[in-house]
Amino acid sequence: MAAPRENVSLLFKFYCLAVMTLVAAAYTIALRYTRTSDKELYFSTTAVCITEVIKLLLSVGILAKEAGSLGRFKASLKENVLGSPKELMKLSVPSLVYAVQNNMAFLALSNLDAAVYQVTYQLKIPCTALCTVLMLNRTLSKLQWISVFMLCGGVILVQWKPAQATKVVVEQNPLLGFGAIAVAVLCSGFAGVYFEKVLKSSDTSLWVRNIQMYLSGIVVTLVGVYLSDGAEINEKGFFYGYTYYVWFVIFLASVGGLYTSVVVKYTDNIMKGFSAAAAIVLSTFASVMLFGLQITLTFALGTLLVCVSIYLYGLPRQDTTSIQQGEIASKERVGGV
Repeated sequence: MAAPRENVSLLFKFYCLAVMTLVAAAYTIALRYTRTSDKELYFSTTAVCITEVIKLLLSVGILAKEAGSLGRFKASLKENVLGSPKELMKLSVPSLVYAVQNNMAFLALSNLDAAVYQVTYQLKIPCTALCTVLMLNRTLSKLQWISVFMLCGGVILVQWKPAQATKVVVEQNPLLGFGAIAVAVLCSGFAGVYFEKVLKSSDTSLWVRNIQMYLSGIVVTLVGVYLSDGAEINEKGFFYGYTYYVWFVIFLASVGGLYTSVVVKYTDNIMKGFSAAAAIVLSTFASVMLFGLQITLTFALGTLLVCVSIYLYGLPRQDTTSIQQGEIASKERVGGV
C-alpha cells in the first residue's frame, strides 16, 4: 500500500516536483534534438504507445518490490487488476479523455492561427484549477487564483513565437477551431483532476492505479497508431526511424510519466502545472546553450511571470493537496437537507 498522506514530508513533495521538472526539461531537450538531427523521423504515435508499455512494466516492477513477495504480488494483481473490471473501466476514463483532448487540439491547430492556438490552449491551466475546486471540493485564495492566471500568461509569453508570413493559403474554420480548443481545454482539466480524485479517494496503491490506467492507455494508443499511421507502419515497420536517442526520449517520457503520477498523488494537479511551466523555462534556457536559441524580451518577461507566480502560489496557506473528509461530510449534510 502507498504511504499515508500524513506521513509524506514537505521535503519528499519538493523532491518529487524537482525531479519531475528536471526530467520534463530533459525530455523536451532530447525530443528537440531527435527531431532536428535524425534524417529519418520516427512515428510519434508508436513512441507514445511504447512509452505506455514501459510505464506499465516499470509500475509492475515497483508493485512487485512493494509487495515484498511473489505470492503477495500475484494476489495484488489478481484482486486489483484481473478481478476488478469496474476499477479498470474507472481508470480507462482518463486515457479516453486524453485521446479526445489530443484529437481536439490537432483539430484546433488546423483551424486557428498558431498564435491564437498558443494563447487559448494555455487556458487549460486555470481550467485545471477550476476543476480542482469543483470536483475535489477545495478552495483557492484570491492570491492563488492570481498566481494561476499569472502562470498562464507567463507560459504564453515563454512559448510565444511571432507569426511568419506565408504565401500558402489554408482554409480554416475559426468557429470549429475555438469549439475544438474549448473541448481540449476542458478535457485537460477534467482528466487530470479525475485521476487525482481516484488516487486520493482510496488506499489502493499508486502503482496498482498506474497499472490499471496504463493497460487502457496501451489499447487507446494502439488504436491511435493504426488510425493515424497504419498504412505507413505496415510499409516501413513499427520501429521505423528509431535510434538510441529516440529510445532515450521514450525512457525520459516514461520516467516523467511515473513521477507525474507521484506528484499528483502527493501534491495536486495545480502544482503539476507549475512544475511543467518551470520545465518549459529550464528547457528553453538549455536550448540557448545547446541549439543557439535566442532569448527574446517576451521570453524574459514570461520567465519573470512564471517565477513570481510560483513564489506567490507557494506562500503559506491552507493545505489544498488533500480531500478534506470534514468538508465532504458537511457537503453531504447540506445536500440531505
